[in-house]
Amino acid sequence: MEGGKPNLALVYQAVQALYHDPDPSGKERASVWLGELQRSMYAWEISDQLLQLKQDVESCYFAAQTMKMKIQTSFYELPPETHNALRESLLTHIQNLKDLSPIIVTQLALAIADLALQMASWKGCVHTLIEKYNNDISSMPFLIEILTVLPEEVHSRSLRIGANRRTEIIEDLAYYSSTVVTLLTSCVEKAGSDEKMLIKVFRCLGSWFNLGVLDSNFMASNQLLMVLFQVLQRDETSTNLHEAASDCVCSSLYAIENVESNMGLALQLFQGVLTLETAYHMAVAREDLDKVLNYCRIFTELCETFLETTVRSPGQGMGDLRTLELLLICAGHPQYEVVEISFNFWYRLGEHLYKINDAALHNIFRPYIQRLLHCLARHCQLDPDHDGIPEDTDDFGEFRMRVSDLVKDVIFLVGSMECFSQLYSTLKEGNPSWEVTEAVLFIMAAIAKSVDPENNPTLSEVLQQVVLLPETVHMAVRYTSIELVGEMSEVVDRNPRFLDPVLNYLMKGLREKSLASAAAKAIHNICSVCRDHMAQHFQGLLDIARALDSFVLSTEAAVGLLKGTALVLARLPLEKIAECLSDLCAVQVIALKKLLAEESTNGKSADPTVWLDRLAVIFRHTNPIVENGQTHPCQKVIQEIWPVLSETLNTHQADNRIVERCCRCLRFAVRCVGKGSASLLQPLVTQMVSVYQVYPHSCFLYLGSILVDEYGMEEGCRQGLLDMLQALCMPTFQLLEQQNGLRNHPDTVDDLFRLATRFVQRSPVTLLSSSIIVHIIQCAIAATSLDHRDANCSVMKFVRDLVHTGVANDHEENFEVRKQLIGQAMEQHGQQLITQLMHSCCFCLPPYTLPDVAEVLWEVMVFDRATFCRWLENALKGLPKETSGGAVTVTHKQLTDFHKQVTSAEECKQVCWAIREFTRLFR
Repeated sequence: MEGGKPNLALVYQAVQALYHDPDPSGKERASVWLGELQRSMYAWEISDQLLQLKQDVESCYFAAQTMKMKIQTSFYELPPETHNALRESLLTHIQNLKDLSPIIVTQLALAIADLALQMASWKGCVHTLIEKYNNDISSMPFLIEILTVLPEEVHSRSLRIGANRRTEIIEDLAYYSSTVVTLLTSCVEKAGSDEKMLIKVFRCLGSWFNLGVLDSNFMASNQLLMVLFQVLQRDETSTNLHEAASDCVCSSLYAIENVESNMGLALQLFQGVLTLETAYHMAVAREDLDKVLNYCRIFTELCETFLETTVRSPGQGMGDLRTLELLLICAGHPQYEVVEISFNFWYRLGEHLYKINDAALHNIFRPYIQRLLHCLARHCQLDPDHDGIPEDTDDFGEFRMRVSDLVKDVIFLVGSMECFSQLYSTLKEGNPSWEVTEAVLFIMAAIAKSVDPENNPTLSEVLQQVVLLPETVHMAVRYTSIELVGEMSEVVDRNPRFLDPVLNYLMKGLREKSLASAAAKAIHNICSVCRDHMAQHFQGLLDIARALDSFVLSTEAAVGLLKGTALVLARLPLEKIAECLSDLCAVQVIALKKLLAEESTNGKSADPTVWLDRLAVIFRHTNPIVENGQTHPCQKVIQEIWPVLSETLNTHQADNRIVERCCRCLRFAVRCVGKGSASLLQPLVTQMVSVYQVYPHSCFLYLGSILVDEYGMEEGCRQGLLDMLQALCMPTFQLLEQQNGLRNHPDTVDDLFRLATRFVQRSPVTLLSSSIIVHIIQCAIAATSLDHRDANCSVMKFVRDLVHTGVANDHEENFEVRKQLIGQAMEQHGQQLITQLMHSCCFCLPPYTLPDVAEVLWEVMVFDRATFCRWLENALKGLPKETSGGAVTVTHKQLTDFHKQVTSAEECKQVCWAIREFTRLFR
């Protein structure tokens, strides 16, 4: 912070502005200034003074929050000899401020918990806190708050205390856990009807259950369990207390997931939850939705915990199928939010039964799934007074999509065909209302694809009947019937006689505003599946494509229609493709030309992305089979379109979004014709490089990688492509060398290393012999610490593929050259690379990136194991051995064990396991 330590009056003024300044810009200035203060060294002293002054809630909250944040993220700033004083000061503050505001107490409790976890010299913190405050009734609320957040913070992402310290803490907490439960039990006895205290006790108990340190035998006979179930059985329990008790029971059920080793507690919980059925019915009768949802959460958690027992021994002991009955009772509740809670359990049950694949077992569970499907179909019904089509973006629309997914996952237990037939017979034999019809069609659409279309008279009959639906039926029924037809495209493919009536039916939908997008999607499906049969209807598709904007379509539906058209186009005779593709592209090209003309006359810039996206989808999916030696039928069309794309790119070169769409369109054009785009290579690269110097859009790097992929093997193109790479690298390095350049431009990092990787794959010697390679490797080493999924993945893939070039394809004539060039690169950068990788995976990278790091280490080791062993040893020597709180991060034995595991590994996954375990020591 510039200008030294600010005085308290100024800090107080800024806090007041943050909360009370009516001018938003004043609030913003105060927020930025206070943020800087929090990051500075002065924050420790100032927040301590503000808490002592106790001037008002806002300044105390800011100070308490700052204290917590500093302890979480900047604890290393304090010398060890100040730790005891900080602890005493925090305990004094929480005692003095306990009545000011609960949120301040929570922030200070978090600060104390985070200090205890990091301060290795504070032994047995739970014991000392209970000893200190146990006998003072007024301190009980904040003591329980500290004991609640302490177990929650053990696995906090904000604290990098490492696996050794974490293990030590968990053992310590387990040792004192029965003391905590005894304290909570005595609080309940003293609390009487003090609801706030009961809520605190339940929250605290749940927190200790979640950490998994409570002794299950001790808990099985503890009266706290009895109190929990009494609270949940009582009709008069308030909403807040009910929720706290429910959360606690769910935590306890989650904690005993390993039922065998927690038999006593498992039995108590199992029996306790089964007693709540009456209370559930009472909550339904009182229309108390909050309580109903709580009970359903508990029943679901019960089923999840005993899932394996239920599947292993259905109907026996704790495999009692009454647990499923409870969930089906909940599924019968009129509000769909209730049944939705149990979806994950039904999905997991289906997955278990699918893996076991035992017919006798399936027969036991089939009736439950049938009843569930029956409930789901009812929940999917729209309101009888609903107008128009079903909404798919509101909460109910999302619920229906989740139902559709669940039905697909569990339908195998009932049998797709059997279910489909039953649903159809309810429509055929009854005379259901429109909302029942629509819901049944919706479920049929979910399972249509899983029904075998071979010689299936029911499917044929359904299709026949659906396309005969009159236009007078409810709009929602028509909408869902169109979706069903789209899902039955396999049936159409096996029965081409249906193609004409189906297309006529869908064309009617396409002409109606509210049905157009659904109809377009269905036509796209039919084009994808029935490509050969649809070839005779290509002219009709072309007519639709020409008049695309006369239909009221979502962007996605319009693009889908063009995709379908392109897929069919690729099945036409080769000699017809060029002309038809030209016709299909003409509408979009004319539109782009018109925009460019308007711009040159009135200077106004119109958005061309709609047309670019449509061209892109046409190129992407027009992939005819072309024999060697034949000219690609799309080549001529793409050459004709290039000038328009080039001009559009030039006109909008400053706009990243439009340039990205241009590059995407060009990428698919190049991919479409492959080597046939050679005539575009020179002008395209020239334009890319010249625009990139001024506007470094990362999509040019991506497009460059496509060009290298297509032409990198061609001797005559290699030098030109290398010149392109060098020209693109200069502005890229300038951008990435700025302060925080790598973090601010992850897309550029991602695309740069895609391009470099393509070069390594297609023309390694060209790249390795160039002067640019040193800079690319240096950039890659710096970028290994970047915590961005795509960018990090690209960097690691580049380094891995680069090193692999030194050992791959040793039968090729350029192998010795490659091996020598990689040897030189490793000699120059190897130690730096390994040191940086070890530092990155211990301190910067999330666990999901570790398999990529392991692959890089593995490749370096395969290339030169002896030197790698030395580099790794040096890298490990540089890692810190202790935390700022004085705890041991990594022992000498752990370092030598890790070194041995990696260097003696015989396959890459062993390296990965070793890194996973080792980096936990630093997290």
